[in-house]
Amino acid sequence: MAGHSKFKNIMHRKGAQDKKRSAMFSKLSREITVAAKMGMPDPDMNPRLRAAVLAAKAQSMPKDNIQRAIDKASTGDTENYEEIRYEGFGPGGVSLIVEALSDNRNRTATNVRTAFSKNGGNLGASGSVSHGFDRMGLIEYQGSVGDADKVLEAAIDAGADDVQSDEEGHEIWTSVDSLHEVAKALEGSLGEAEAVKLAWKPQTPVDVAGDDVATLMKLIDTLEEDDDVQTVWGNYEISDAELEKLG
Repeated sequence: MAGHSKFKNIMHRKGAQDKKRSAMFSKLSREITVAAKMGMPDPDMNPRLRAAVLAAKAQSMPKDNIQRAIDKASTGDTENYEEIRYEGFGPGGVSLIVEALSDNRNRTATNVRTAFSKNGGNLGASGSVSHGFDRMGLIEYQGSVGDADKVLEAAIDAGADDVQSDEEGHEIWTSVDSLHEVAKALEGSLGEAEAVKLAWKPQTPVDVAGDDVATLMKLIDTLEEDDDVQTVWGNYEISDAELEKLG
């Protein structure tokens, strides 16, 4: 298991997905509202908003909820959210990047710092781990769109930089500047993506095993449960055998 959104697959195994749905919709709505507020309220004219709407659709968020979140930006009936990035270290020497949207910087910083300190990690200074990641565009498709060869061929034709496929799906990596151009090209051959977003791709993955796995999962889970935290990225790699031990 690579260190980013596929963490949701572990939570699914634990049967915790339903409990998280309400919180997830809240976070998706927040991202949609912020994206609409920062640019055009039309997804076709606003790449960030389009990505946010795609992410919401991928999680079966109702159309009414999506439209309500977009409308909220134009009415001014919304808090002033600030984008904040935290960087820190988890168990086993893992590097983590935490992206948040917050209307209270002090509250968010306290919660994030507490999550790290109580779960075998420590919060670092800005820039302490991001130098070990590349800022890139990420397009995700489910495995059902086709096999690795088909997706690789489509990605090359679309101008992508790299493709990683496994039984859970396909990750197509691009430069930040070409993300939406590549995503649009892929729609023609593979259909609508499950997710289109900016991501942090680790340069050197770290294998995590033994007791560190459970502690790391608890840390990530605690961070993701915080209302202000949108995404947690990491450079960890965990084998299926280690994941099975979690039960």
